[in-house]
Amino acid sequence: MADRAAMAAFLRARREALQPEDVGLPRGRRRRTGGLRREEVAALCDMSADYYRRLEQPRGPHPSEHMLAAIARGLHLSSEERDHLFRLAGHAIPVRARRGDHINPGMMRILDRLEDTPAQVMNHLGETLKQTRPAVALLGDETRFTGFSRSSHYRWFNDPAARSLHHESDHTEQSRLRVADLHDAYTRDGRDSRASELVHALRKESPEFAGLWRERPVLEKHCAPTRFQHPQVGPLELHCQTLVDPDQSQRLLVYTAVPGTASHTNLALLCMLGSAPTF
Repeated sequence: MADRAAMAAFLRARREALQPEDVGLPRGRRRRTGGLRREEVAALCDMSADYYRRLEQPRGPHPSEHMLAAIARGLHLSSEERDHLFRLAGHAIPVRARRGDHINPGMMRILDRLEDTPAQVMNHLGETLKQTRPAVALLGDETRFTGFSRSSHYRWFNDPAARSLHHESDHTEQSRLRVADLHDAYTRDGRDSRASELVHALRKESPEFAGLWRERPVLEKHCAPTRFQHPQVGPLELHCQTLVDPDQSQRLLVYTAVPGTASHTNLALLCMLGSAPTF
């Protein structure tokens, strides 16, 4: 059973504990009290201010697991705090959330400060959890997919559109990198895991993946620049810096270009345009 009063008090306490600087917002001169406003939290959670306000009163609807996950991300809750929120709302802790879907609060704080840079948080299965606007402009909205298609690795071997941004001569190397990444996830997670399910589906559906899987490729430490052929700004050669969280389940990817190059100019133009590419 949901405990609406306790959930409202918990949300209010976490909102008041967050400072604007914690989520990449300016403090402003007119802010008289600490903490975030309800409207700010609602925007961070991608929901209406009225919906969030009613949850805190408490007189709102019973939030779904999807809405609770959005609130947990918006309030930068730790894994333990997120689990507590789910229990207060009368939901079991989602299995998927325990496997790397809840973004590490430290990762969120960094991502919030990269709003003018292509950056995104992904889990160890290649599933994109959150993107900055420039990342959507560069790669498209990768959070919209469901099922196995949530994984960029799965889409790479099953959806021709997934390869359209990459230079054709790099496709072979990209395929090897993605198989190596999944092999690493499978080795760590074991046979009774989502990584295993994903690998099984790909071996069944993609002859290319199956052939590479038999070679058991291993990830290399050095990663060459990635070449994109973007439909709006043309060719881009980008470096991808990666920050990995302590338990290896999530990574923050940040795309940059060498200053003074055509790629740097084109990337700046793309960030200004801010619209997702069409494939």
